[in-house]
Amino acid sequence: MAARVAILAPFAPPSVRGNAVTVARIARGLTERGVPLRVWDLSVLAEASVATEVEAYRPALVHAFHAHRAGRLALALARRLEIPLVVTFTGTDANHDLFDTERAPAVRRVLEGAARLTVFHASIGDRVAAVLPDLRARLVVVPQSVGLVAHEPFDLRARWPLPSGVVAFLLPAAIRPVKDPMLPLAPLERLSTRFPEIRMIYAGPLLDPGVGEALLRRLASLPWARHIGTVPHAQMASLLAQSDVVLNCSLSEGGMANSVLEALAAGRAVLASDIEGNRSLVENGVTGVLFRDEAEFEVRAAELAGDPGLRERLGQAGRELVARDYPLSREIDGYRDVYRALIPVPA
Repeated sequence: MAARVAILAPFAPPSVRGNAVTVARIARGLTERGVPLRVWDLSVLAEASVATEVEAYRPALVHAFHAHRAGRLALALARRLEIPLVVTFTGTDANHDLFDTERAPAVRRVLEGAARLTVFHASIGDRVAAVLPDLRARLVVVPQSVGLVAHEPFDLRARWPLPSGVVAFLLPAAIRPVKDPMLPLAPLERLSTRFPEIRMIYAGPLLDPGVGEALLRRLASLPWARHIGTVPHAQMASLLAQSDVVLNCSLSEGGMANSVLEALAAGRAVLASDIEGNRSLVENGVTGVLFRDEAEFEVRAAELAGDPGLRERLGQAGRELVARDYPLSREIDGYRDVYRALIPVPA
């Protein structure tokens, strides 16, 4: 029997959070390549139960997605079972937990105990190495890919019947502070007098009660904007096809965002915050449009709302970028090569 891999994740399907989408895509790809593995969702199982099940599974390697949320248990199991640990360093790890006074010591112990540390983009690896330079030799960049499956239609009209001819701005994200979901509303409200066809769609779970309640209160007075709730990932390709501009307003990202990659792959025009994680995918004016503040958001949103040719050009360039540089095979090969350096897995 080939060596088994235990994957510990803070979230797994049916969750639509970014970590869950990434883990599901990678696990599916590795399984198709003949790598025996099992995924444990730490959001639904107690750590003691996970530890018992992982030990019974007898893996040859444990892989933690998220250094803080999954890494501590994964490190304990790797040491107890005397097997190598691989850690995928996420956006929350890199932008927050690594520098948080309470969480940083535990995160650093996990990173120092890892045989390999994978990141989605070289910029995240540089951030880790600046804090823990001894880890640079163990860092591996494995860019993300896209796992959109267009086999389930999403009935947008059932949640919000829209007239024909609208220009739909879509923010596909969990509602929490780091996603800055309130940012589009003021500029789009000003633009709605010039472009009455504008509609603003929020699609994602309300993860932060305070931010979620504030957003819903604001939306109650805006007939052109609505939160349509959580959309199953299997229906996301269909929702993207019914949108015109996909937004990313994040304050930080872990190298690259699934939502941006999926929007590019679907040929949608992307309007994204000018942060390191988005610049890894969006070349301003070529594969999408970047904004630095609310005023620039308003200017760029106006350009996109009024120019369907621009939206088409950006969408086509984004689709070509993903097909050329971020194929699923590259991502799966990357993780398989990381595993193969530590344990025997299928070639």
